[in-house]
Amino acid sequence: MTTETVRYEQPEPAIARVVLARPEKRNAQDRDLLLALDDAYQRAVRDEDVRVIILAADGPDFSAGHDLDTDWTMDDARPRTLTGGFDAPGAEGWFATEEELFTGLCLRWRDMPRPTIAEVRGRVIGGGLMLVWPCDLIVAAENASFVDPVVAFDMNGAEYFTHLWELGARRAKEMLFTGEPITAHEARDIGMVNQVVPDDQLEATTLRIARRIAARPPFGVRLAKRAVNHGLDLQGQRAAVEAAFGLHQLAHNHNRLLHGGMVDPRGRNVIRQEARGPAKSDPPPSDRPALRSSEVPR
Repeated sequence: MTTETVRYEQPEPAIARVVLARPEKRNAQDRDLLLALDDAYQRAVRDEDVRVIILAADGPDFSAGHDLDTDWTMDDARPRTLTGGFDAPGAEGWFATEEELFTGLCLRWRDMPRPTIAEVRGRVIGGGLMLVWPCDLIVAAENASFVDPVVAFDMNGAEYFTHLWELGARRAKEMLFTGEPITAHEARDIGMVNQVVPDDQLEATTLRIARRIAARPPFGVRLAKRAVNHGLDLQGQRAAVEAAFGLHQLAHNHNRLLHGGMVDPRGRNVIRQEARGPAKSDPPPSDRPALRSSEVPR
């Protein structure tokens, strides 16, 4: 399966590799990319020979987040999470759209019955985190960085709000309040990333981990994944995502009243100014990285 925005590969019989293929937009997400990604995941899950799924991306950056300039209408979309009411007036229609495409798909992908590994290079911005964080493991190149700058849009953060579990409370607040990115090595130190490797070793390392997982009994791996995810839910992760989603919708309606749109338009200039210059490798531990973000953030 190949679409204009997602490519499906199978480097080995037991391993599927799903690749975001919109590098000219830094893999900024539109509706078609998200639905094509869901289709690719479904294909891998339906193939009983596939035991591990790798999520990768073309180009220098993993994902610049949600494409704010695209058409998000859902006229011809087939719902994947049993939501609906996309054309309803007022706040209802956009609530349904985000519940379907963002939080709904992320929770669906988090609970897939196959282990998933995110293979990350370059920048992961806002909505890009919503593709990486549902994965079970993350392998990052040394030049990777992670940031949620959405507060600049007068919002509380990305729709899949698992920041507390990924970063810890104070580091999550620092990222959200300042828009400062976390480098690959910082992400590994706080437990968000499993391994950090040189860029030229990223694909081989990810494939090696996938191969090792694929050699395990698949039902045992599936049960282990369910046990960990169930533990996260007992800690309140799913409830926290749903509560934060409600605040996210409040922010949209606040911005509609003030600015006539779902985000504060001044946020684009703030984030783009911070994004000037390419993502760089980690500096020495004593030197905190400069603010960076993406060209087309969430």
